[in-house]
Amino acid sequence: MKILVTRLLPPETQARLEQQDVELIQWQHDQAMPRDTLLSWVQGVDGLLCLLTDRIDNEVLDAAGPQLKVVATMSVGYDHLDIPSLKARNIQIGYTPDVLTDATADLTVLLTLAAARRMKEGIQAAETGEWREWRPTWLCGSQFTGKTLGVVGLGRIGEAVAKRMKAFGIHRVVYSGRSRKIEAETALGGADHVPLNELLQVSDYVAVCCALTDETKDLFDYSAFSKMKPSAVFVNTARGGIVKQDDLVRALEEHKIAGVGLDVTTPEPLPTDHALYRFPNCVILPHIASATMETRERMASMSLDNTLAALANQPVPYGV
Repeated sequence: MKILVTRLLPPETQARLEQQDVELIQWQHDQAMPRDTLLSWVQGVDGLLCLLTDRIDNEVLDAAGPQLKVVATMSVGYDHLDIPSLKARNIQIGYTPDVLTDATADLTVLLTLAAARRMKEGIQAAETGEWREWRPTWLCGSQFTGKTLGVVGLGRIGEAVAKRMKAFGIHRVVYSGRSRKIEAETALGGADHVPLNELLQVSDYVAVCCALTDETKDLFDYSAFSKMKPSAVFVNTARGGIVKQDDLVRALEEHKIAGVGLDVTTPEPLPTDHALYRFPNCVILPHIASATMETRERMASMSLDNTLAALANQPVPYGV
């Protein structure tokens, strides 16, 4: 059997991969595998272990050939995979569910705190010499005590975010989504399922934790930001495409909201001259929500398990 892996894996899983009795083809560089290299190297492989930076569409599947048994992505999201085409070809699809909940929730809270407490401005003040004597209102932000958190998409990550932020004193949790999540409401000790417009109007902190779909693409546009409190903080650790970025820039220019925390953007990486970097109240991270060694090793291990199972003509243990 022949496997193509489009990046070096974390060390423990990489060692396990190299012990397998397969013909291994691997892109052993830190940057994403070039498209033309992917199309060339994928020819004749039985298994493809890829990342979210690899667009797996009909062009790739045609290049691979009919013997391809499995595409296993080292990610929870799979919007980079052409799911209908894979299913039409009876190719098994693996992903890594329920693995990055804690890491992503931790970072979501970190970004919310950073934006609420004006951390970017504080770091810049310390580095540039603006830090002088103590001043009563200098760099004052907002705290969570007694405030309302709005979660857009109360799935596993959204619930984990709400649990963490309640520990900081959040008084009320509201959430929007297609259906009511009674088990999550119980686990949180109470949460209110409300329409998105109401969530925007009442929330002091808005955390985006939903998947990118046709329904959620550009969900946060100028109209959405205009409905939020001018004191509100907006945080997105889901997918960049959920936000209409030009509208976010306009909202910040017009002081529609008080602060922003982003771990995801469009495109990625975000060009260094992008307007969002200009705002002292906009904290941007380079898509590192799942970036703990514990999480990345688990993701890689699940992806390898998916690949090896399919090559053994078994169902993938973590399948789409």
